[in-house]
Amino acid sequence: MSAPTRRRPAVSAAASVAVLTVLGLALWQPAQAQSPDPTAATSTTAAPTGPDDLVAIGRQLFDTGCVSCHGEGGVGTADGPTLVGVGEAAADFMLRTGRMPLAEPQGQSPSKPPAYTDQEIQALVAYVGSLGPGPAIPQVDVAAGDLVEGGELFRANCAACHGAAAVGGALSYGDYAPSLHSVAEVQIAEAVRVGPGQMPVFDEDVFTDDELNSLVAYVRYLQDPADPGGFSLGRVGPVAEGYVIWVVGASAVVVFIRWITRRRADG
Repeated sequence: MSAPTRRRPAVSAAASVAVLTVLGLALWQPAQAQSPDPTAATSTTAAPTGPDDLVAIGRQLFDTGCVSCHGEGGVGTADGPTLVGVGEAAADFMLRTGRMPLAEPQGQSPSKPPAYTDQEIQALVAYVGSLGPGPAIPQVDVAAGDLVEGGELFRANCAACHGAAAVGGALSYGDYAPSLHSVAEVQIAEAVRVGPGQMPVFDEDVFTDDELNSLVAYVRYLQDPADPGGFSLGRVGPVAEGYVIWVVGASAVVVFIRWITRRRADG
């Protein structure tokens, strides 16, 4: 007589697995439906709903990070100039190029990554703009610019300080004109309108909006120009390129002369 087979435990185990699976799915689906949207904002700070809210947030940021140098209400101190009437363009330029805030009040402020987020910069710009009338952030349309006209304007007004290839150059009193090869379009236009540092102000009476578009278009071209003549040689201008040509050319001539002289001497 053979031993009885035990199938019920296997059936019971399979049934238990099936029941647990159904219960798990039933519990998981509602939880999934109630889970928060991962794209939803997690910040507890209320977003500004209007211009007044943006100015209020900007004032809070200003009183935290700017008031020690620029004074209460942006009236200025011995360590920082007044911001009353500088306009949104000046504030946007200084903040987006990282020139403000400045760790050391003395000396020229270098360009560096911005210290504030885009929303914080918008708020600070709105607050500075509320302190008094000044240049607004320019609306740049590079596609509408004329590259030839922009080159003429740049060579006549900008190349003396920034160099023919916009690589920058030295100025008086230890200052310098920075390179323009990594500056964004709007910041180029803002610098033209507000004249940071020793740079003169080119307002609408000097450069029209159309001429400004042409100038920005040419600077953008200088950031990545074509090299139809061969090697770029760093694009540092004709003087350096001529020096390289003379050094290489003269060296090649000397080497050739010595080679010819030695061959004749050996012959």
